[in-house]
Amino acid sequence: MSKPFDMELFLQGVLTGSHATRQRHIRQAKTMQAAIQKRFGRDNPWRWQLKHYRWFEQQYLKDRSASTRYYYQLTVRIIQSRSDKPARRT
Repeated sequence: MSKPFDMELFLQGVLTGSHATRQRHIRQAKTMQAAIQKRFGRDNPWRWQLKHYRWFEQQYLKDRSASTRYYYQLTVRIIQSRSDKPARRT
């Protein structure tokens, strides 16, 4: 049996800012991880592709406020900077 992916450990090296900001990014990353795992069966950011990020932004967050979507976009940038797979926006 494999251990679940530790999102907090994954982001630990790239998170900066206040404690509350770091905790928000971790919480949001775990929410993203759970949603993408449920929808696509991919449990860690090393396996995520651009379509996973887009699905999360366009479908999962579609009923959320603009400010919530903005904060999730910041978290996505942090995850992508950590995994060295920047998303190309069209």
